[in-house]
Amino acid sequence: MNVVKKEDYESLVVTLSLAAVIALLSSFVAHWRASDIALPSWAPIGGKERWVNPMAEPARHVQQARMAEVQVRFQQGVMMLHAKDYEHALTAFHKVLELSPRLPEAHSNMGYALLGLEEYGAAGDFFATAIELRPNLATAYYGLGMALGGLQDYEGAMGAMRTYIHLSDPKPMEEQVNDPYLRKARAALWEWEQKLGRSPPAPTAGVASFADRDRVKTPQAAGGKQ
Repeated sequence: MNVVKKEDYESLVVTLSLAAVIALLSSFVAHWRASDIALPSWAPIGGKERWVNPMAEPARHVQQARMAEVQVRFQQGVMMLHAKDYEHALTAFHKVLELSPRLPEAHSNMGYALLGLEEYGAAGDFFATAIELRPNLATAYYGLGMALGGLQDYEGAMGAMRTYIHLSDPKPMEEQVNDPYLRKARAALWEWEQKLGRSPPAPTAGVASFADRDRVKTPQAAGGKQ
């Protein structure tokens, strides 16, 4: 089952200084949070957190520099996902995981990059790890559903998508109606039920076929739903 269309993507070379990333981060955070790509809830260096004197607090300085590099690499990965440059996104998030191996959003966004490359098995492994690290990370369940659907494990895919929908239910009704990922998740459930030979209720009016949509979404231009 070919779930993600393959396209020829131009390589996107991003060279950002730390100062530039910090300046951009605050303005981009609200935009990225509305997407399916997972974004950590850290406070940007230079925002609420002061830079420390490396001579006075060497241990704290090392920790702060490490977090700053994680931020830079993470945002580079998000930009790569944004541009559908999945190979470079993998490189960026791999570095993030070297520095912070238990960051669930990085695992989730690695999964989205692998989905873009149609590597569904590997993508599913990263989503599963993200869920293990943070059981309520909704975007990881969405991605896991997509990965299992790509492997034609429709029962597993439906279970993951139902969990995604369940975790999204607390949203106000207006947000649910306008949430494209909730609509896609429900449409996916309907199509998978059909593939299993069942007779599900018709999806909500106005919901396009799941197969007709681009399965890998990036931040409205993303890690990684990472």
